[in-house]
Amino acid sequence: MNGTFLVSGLVLGLSAGLTPGPMLTLVIYQTLKHGIKEGLKVALAPLLTDAPIVIISLFLLARLSNMKSVLGLVSMLGGIYLFYLAYESIRFKGADLNHEAVNPQSIKKGVMANFLNPSPYMFWISIGGPLVLKASQVHIAASFIFIVPFYILLVGSKCMVAVISGNSRGFLKSNHYVFTIRALGGILAVFGILFLKDSIKYFGMY
Repeated sequence: MNGTFLVSGLVLGLSAGLTPGPMLTLVIYQTLKHGIKEGLKVALAPLLTDAPIVIISLFLLARLSNMKSVLGLVSMLGGIYLFYLAYESIRFKGADLNHEAVNPQSIKKGVMANFLNPSPYMFWISIGGPLVLKASQVHIAASFIFIVPFYILLVGSKCMVAVISGNSRGFLKSNHYVFTIRALGGILAVFGILFLKDSIKYFGMY
């Protein structure tokens, strides 16, 4: 039984880490613009934000019968913040390699993007939460057998993407990288639209 929770943590963690989304896009964006170190900071954001997300999700799972309004509010706030990030990247005009004068705020951006992203809430409510509760019925240690591998693969895969992206940092000096940054901003805007669309659904407006 413990083996089942271990495999579930590994598979779900890797899938969540490599699935295209706003967090992975932000990892690549910060790496290309400010270097591997800043990309790694974004990749580590789940370790700073997911504890309250897990606790809130488990609480909602156990106590609330209707969670759509909560997800709707989170999705709306996430969409607005993604539009802000998209605006900053789309208006980007070129590299500023003077790192002493730059404040990337990667940790802040990563924390806000992850905390306002409805995906972690949806995952822990629909998949992770039930698995943790089921594991806890076997033994409390079984819950950690799922959670620890999950976060090792979730964060580790995003760190790997940051390192791979950083190895092409010379691309920042080319005439094409500005387009790449702006394209990433466009992707963030698309995610923002999708989040707002989901918010409307959650609120039952259509």
